[in-house]
Amino acid sequence: MTIGPGAIAPLVSAEQLAGRLAGHRICDLRWDLEDPEKGRTDYLEGHLPGAVFVDLDTDLAAPPGKAGRHPLPDMGSFAETLGRLGITPLTSVVAYDDNGGRIAARLWWMLRSIGHEHVAVLDGGLAAWRAVGGQLESGEVIYEPTSYPIPGHFLG
Repeated sequence: MTIGPGAIAPLVSAEQLAGRLAGHRICDLRWDLEDPEKGRTDYLEGHLPGAVFVDLDTDLAAPPGKAGRHPLPDMGSFAETLGRLGITPLTSVVAYDDNGGRIAARLWWMLRSIGHEHVAVLDGGLAAWRAVGGQLESGEVIYEPTSYPIPGHFLG
């Protein structure tokens, strides 16, 4: 499992990530079905250093409807979200959650399905980070917005 240029392994351990946070866009995807604001609240209280919050309901899904509770967003909306997070096609992304990786894997899949090769999920999520003594920081992290070219379509 490498963290660096080119495609990276789908999972990265907390040990591999420790000391290598700079150079990656760390994405916190904590989410709770019963309390939609809990993920953001927990993020603000403590997250991996430099992590941005990515909301399942508003950033990785279109409004609920006939297509389900969390249908995929249109490509323009997804590209806008990536740009707002400061992610370009060359940005290395590491996603994590506190829910067994289920929500982080959605961002991984969405990015991989548009050909974004530089993405991994933190194996064990927030608990694994804490287990290796990883520090947390509080408050919101905002990066300079950029532009992500609108992909043609999801490949999945």
